Amino acid sequence: MLQDLTWDIEPLVDGLGAPGADALLDQARARAERLALQKGKVAGFTAADLEQFMVEYGEVRELIGRASSYANLVFSADTSDPRHGALLQKVQERGTEIGTLLLFFELEWTALPDDRADALLEDPGLESARHYLKVLRRLRDHLLTEPEERIMAEKSVTSRAAWTRLFDDLTAAIEADLDGERITLEEGLSRLTSPDRDERRTVATAITAGLQDGLKTRGLIYNMLLQDKATDDRLRNYESWLQSFNLSQEASDESVAALIGAVRGRYELAQRWYALKAKILGVDKLAYYDRVAPVTDDDTEIEWAQAKDIVLDCYTAFSRDAGDVVGRFFTERWIDVEARPGKVPGAFCSPTVASHHPYVLLNYTGRRQDVLTLAHELGHGLHQALGGRQGPFHHTTPLTVAETASVFGETIAFNRLLELADSPRSRFTLLAQKVEGAIATVFRQVAMNGFEDRVHTTRRSEGELSLERFGDLWIETQTEMLGDAVELHDEYRSWWSYIPHFIHVPGYVYAYAFGFLLATSVYAAYEQRGPEFVPSYLEMLSAGGSKSPEELALIVECDLTDESFWDQGLDMIERDITATEEAARAAGLLT
Repeated sequence: MLQDLTWDIEPLVDGLGAPGADALLDQARARAERLALQKGKVAGFTAADLEQFMVEYGEVRELIGRASSYANLVFSADTSDPRHGALLQKVQERGTEIGTLLLFFELEWTALPDDRADALLEDPGLESARHYLKVLRRLRDHLLTEPEERIMAEKSVTSRAAWTRLFDDLTAAIEADLDGERITLEEGLSRLTSPDRDERRTVATAITAGLQDGLKTRGLIYNMLLQDKATDDRLRNYESWLQSFNLSQEASDESVAALIGAVRGRYELAQRWYALKAKILGVDKLAYYDRVAPVTDDDTEIEWAQAKDIVLDCYTAFSRDAGDVVGRFFTERWIDVEARPGKVPGAFCSPTVASHHPYVLLNYTGRRQDVLTLAHELGHGLHQALGGRQGPFHHTTPLTVAETASVFGETIAFNRLLELADSPRSRFTLLAQKVEGAIATVFRQVAMNGFEDRVHTTRRSEGELSLERFGDLWIETQTEMLGDAVELHDEYRSWWSYIPHFIHVPGYVYAYAFGFLLATSVYAAYEQRGPEFVPSYLEMLSAGGSKSPEELALIVECDLTDESFWDQGLDMIERDITATEEAARAAGLLT
């Protein structure tokens, strides 16, 4: 039963629960205090001194990370328990306090002359932290003095972190009233895939009504976070709202602009798909609530046991080593499956820390799309588990590369589901779902990046934004992508207000498009090279974040600096749309 498929996160805190998190933070503080005795001495470090410091610094990060991961996962599994929120806040406060003791290192390291830093970095003993230290030096023009950095860090707990937590609490509590039944937002969004258009319309209206509860507060939260970021960017001398995220992801502003421009330049592909979908559904034009509607009456349900077997077999067939890692999520309870009240919506994979393993959260409802989501999140899990071998400074990648393994794994599972399809109509349905996934991951995410861009820049020029202004900017940027292919009703004006990415990580959404198009090219290389490709792919995943995105991609012979790279991925999406049109005719859905 699904309710039995919950994760076991107690090993993060040695089985001691909340007191275990406190104990970890006690150890972290004691070690950080010892390291703080090195303040003012970094300029005189030998390579051996720097190596020893980084080893101990990594241990502090691991201790804080274990406590933080535990608190976050407890809260994600049940946001309704006030004890979980209190634990999360406490861990955030203590972790920030400990982190401020070591702020001096980042400032002193980045202040070193280039020739001195380069000489230290040549030492082979710094391999486990070399790339991290190089990336730190790229931030030096945007760092403040130590007292200022300390204030920024300590105040973040009661500013950005507090607003983010409030947003999570509010969205987890959103419910829709559907014919007298109270359903969660997650369930409501899932019901938009109903084949019955009247039901979709009714559900969408109920969701809109549900979003009105707390909308003013969520708008206030976003306004405060927008201004908080504007203040940070001004103090740190960032030229645009997106520059800090780009820098943190080791992506140049120019490369990101090229990606966004390439996708926006092919918006007609999204419009072409939605126009085709309208014909298949027999309507003149799609409404916003039709966007994820099924294109046939094929509504295959897959029990959890079968979903698990399909995904595990896919990974094992690709690589026995990969299958062994993925299998541990099931056998060792690294996964939480059931959708239930209080649990955060959606799905994610949490990397925790290098010395531990990742955890996956799902809200499984039995759809074939849920099978693909499972494969997607386990791709993250595989990547994070292999990357953990790189240690505390390199076990995760920039977000721009983080989607590579997840989309790759999802593609493998998709092909297996396509093999299992038992009719032309079922095959068409899967192909259509693949195209819809590409549209959502590439075009929709870039459109949401456009919304973020307008919101951030407008907030900085006009001041606090009204709910009406938010709605205007949302409809404006969605219409640019959808054109005349989808009708956006006034009800849709508030649907920006539950999307967590805008709150948690400003700028993050374009990374989905980046990762998807990269993964598409990586999978194409696998199709061309077959089994000989597998070792280089696993090598790339095992490298974690020890190299730049460009260097990681070169391991599998993908050149991110090639100006035609993004167009190649978009061309593949166009070919998939053409194939889906042909499949629709073969299934008798088009004349």
